[in-house]
Amino acid sequence: MRDIDEIRRANLRRLEAEFMGPAATAKALGMSPAQFTNLRDGAKDSKTGKPRGMRKETAWRIEDAAGKPRGWLDTVHSDEEAANPTGITLLPTSATRSVTISQYDTGGRMGAAGVELKDQPGVIESWRVSREWLEKNVRGYSQVNSLCIVTGFGDSMRPMFNPGDPLIIDSSVRSVEFDAVYFFRVGNEGFIKRLQRVPGKGLLAISENPAYRDWVIDPTMDLEVFGRVLKVWRSEDF
Repeated sequence: MRDIDEIRRANLRRLEAEFMGPAATAKALGMSPAQFTNLRDGAKDSKTGKPRGMRKETAWRIEDAAGKPRGWLDTVHSDEEAANPTGITLLPTSATRSVTISQYDTGGRMGAAGVELKDQPGVIESWRVSREWLEKNVRGYSQVNSLCIVTGFGDSMRPMFNPGDPLIIDSSVRSVEFDAVYFFRVGNEGFIKRLQRVPGKGLLAISENPAYRDWVIDPTMDLEVFGRVLKVWRSEDF
């Protein structure tokens, strides 16, 4: 009987065939090519000489990044192998080439209540998109599994977006390295603002809506950056 690590390595090879090579697979999974090949081949432990196992958390991250259901990496896909006896993996279907972009979860921060997002009219829990859509419509992200969706709240950023509109952020960005639009909190209140660095003062929080005044986030304030906004949509009613 094949152990769990053998099954996972076999499924990594299946992913490699789907994404047309180890480099493309590594990029899709948010890791270096060397990391991917070590996982795929079961790099040997220098102490025991046996192939290293894969942690379940790593398996979950791979499944999420590849758009697979939880547990896919641990399953023997013998029915697919039987339908394809040549051993050549068929071109991926839209289901296997999709990505789930989940809601950014602010719960658990600043206590059980999480971060307050004022005037948020409900939430978008997730989007499922094709990899082609992602490649052609979202740019500048570090890795696929860092992408999250945030539902717009408040009217301070109109006309950039409206309350309830979807925004995609890169949650791997945790500091303000350059001027851009960020999702962040000060204390227990969440904000989406354009942040501009002001030497000697801190960060200037700028609203798109001219009815709101700009304000300064100085170094004494409790600031946490959740991510940089990469893409927004502005809804219109007809």
